Amino acid sequence: MVDVQCRIPTTRLAPARRIEFFQGTLDSTDEIETARVFDTTLRDGEQSPRTSFSYEDKREIAAILDEMGTHVIEAGFPVNSDAEFEAVRDIASSTSTTVCGLARVVDKDIEAALDSGAEMVHVFVSTSDVQIEDSMHATREEVQQNAVDAVERVVEAGATCMFSPMDATRTDEGFLIDVIEAVSEAGTDWINIPDTCGVAAPRRFYDLIDQVTDHTDARIDVHTHDDFGMATANAIAGIEAGADQAQVSVNSIGERAGNAAYEEYVMAVESLFQADTGIDTTRITELSRVVEEKSGIDVPGNKPVVGANAFSHESGIHAAGVIENSDTFEPGVMTPEMVGAQRELVLGKHTGTHSVRERLEDAGFAPSEDQVRAVTRRVKDYGAEGDRVTEAELERFAREVGVPLEEEEVRA
Repeated sequence: MVDVQCRIPTTRLAPARRIEFFQGTLDSTDEIETARVFDTTLRDGEQSPRTSFSYEDKREIAAILDEMGTHVIEAGFPVNSDAEFEAVRDIASSTSTTVCGLARVVDKDIEAALDSGAEMVHVFVSTSDVQIEDSMHATREEVQQNAVDAVERVVEAGATCMFSPMDATRTDEGFLIDVIEAVSEAGTDWINIPDTCGVAAPRRFYDLIDQVTDHTDARIDVHTHDDFGMATANAIAGIEAGADQAQVSVNSIGERAGNAAYEEYVMAVESLFQADTGIDTTRITELSRVVEEKSGIDVPGNKPVVGANAFSHESGIHAAGVIENSDTFEPGVMTPEMVGAQRELVLGKHTGTHSVRERLEDAGFAPSEDQVRAVTRRVKDYGAEGDRVTEAELERFAREVGVPLEEEEVRA
């Protein structure tokens, strides 16, 4: 596992306060008013290669997602196995949020999802020609009819229906609209537009969602993949274009390069757009760590929001500014406290005297200016050798230089 530097506070933080958006070239925050969160960590996230959640893992992750206020939890694919069915059923019965079960446009899938007690059934079928012909070995006509039949079955059963035209971003535009209009007529509550193979770009995806909204009265949801590193940006673009909800996964885990990241999406909506998701953001770091452990997928240090370096500073100029005012070299509209993390001044070859003085004083020392400079030189030299400067090393340097402890300074 990674060496976690953004530590989780031991006490529960107060709800995050609204922070005034900085005036500047990007100071507009009125593009989004609200945005819902559909979490697919337990379904698409689990489809990450070499990842498998146990029954207990799913229950633990679902409980945190529920407590945080997540709007929908896609708990799994009920027809997949008895264990999967039981996990979906138990999550549906033990949480207060809407629980969703995935189903192909096949009767046995839909029945399994309905029998599991999931309040929402998410039915999907491929609509791109490459998948229709080379994966499903079907025709467009069959795909559209199967889609309509599946939606009608879910609606008839009284469950909330979500329909996904899989591989929408590689689907012939005219056919995509035909399918959307057909399932809308059949009564689907939600239409999810998936960028299944991660080929969308934000402006193109915006235009697609904008067009889809003209052809349905159903609510719009988006599902984006990260093959080109644009999943979260595409999800935000979809919301800007009129979608109500985005499907996201904690730590961005999922098929291939993963999905739009829960933590990035929520904090972008909350901080950059000053819009309300209803999510308790102070538990984001906790959630990330749990999913990291259960999935076996390490969170990179430079991962936005939840990475060990997200609120860490080593550069002398940056650290000095942050010590004076954290807004100088952090977003300002997102603080570590908002996501349940802590800021850290990391010591190494780029460290300046401000960081060293701060860390020495935190450790109970009372250094002079000359002593701070002497310890800083040792820190830089040690870090330049590629060694991590720990608290123990810092204290060793302080003793070597002769820095007194605060009580010694007082007695003197």
